[in-house]
Amino acid sequence: MLELISEPWHWSVSGFAIATVMFVLLYAGKEFGVSGNLRTMCSIAGAGKNVEFFRFDWKAQRWNLLFIGGAVIGGWLATSVLPASAPAEVSTETVSYLNSIGIDGPTAESDFVPAELFSTEKIFSLGGILYALIGGLLVGFGTRWAGGCTSGHAISGLSNLQLPSLIAVIGFFIGGLLMSWFILPFILQL
Repeated sequence: MLELISEPWHWSVSGFAIATVMFVLLYAGKEFGVSGNLRTMCSIAGAGKNVEFFRFDWKAQRWNLLFIGGAVIGGWLATSVLPASAPAEVSTETVSYLNSIGIDGPTAESDFVPAELFSTEKIFSLGGILYALIGGLLVGFGTRWAGGCTSGHAISGLSNLQLPSLIAVIGFFIGGLLMSWFILPFILQL
């Protein structure tokens, strides 16, 4: 059994699972989204005493908190219990591009994240703390402004044929391209 779940699966298995979950949520009158859990957690912590935005029935969102808890536990299980059989498969063009901006591509000895960006020394440096703080503020502001996060818009919103979600996903895609091709190489040179 462990061998079965630790090997890569065909993409259609994930697609079918996502479609099934979306159908069940739609049938139950629920909406999927990760960022809504931040609002729920702030409400549970008492933020509704001071801010109107956090005054709502958070108990109606308990099911979504279970989803986030399952994602965290599943990620931990995948990294600590399931053996990694091979390094991530990345195209040679991507590895060449990463090398050109000073990032080593994945190797059999490396992890999934580049040490040039995620090593303990980099994360706890002044630059790493500033990047995390500024990035967190931008992501939080963008999520609130867009009315949801990438998963909520791209999975739930698009499956419900919502035009605002299509516009948001196009914006996410353009922002990701700008970040990958222009902003990140500039940041790495600082």
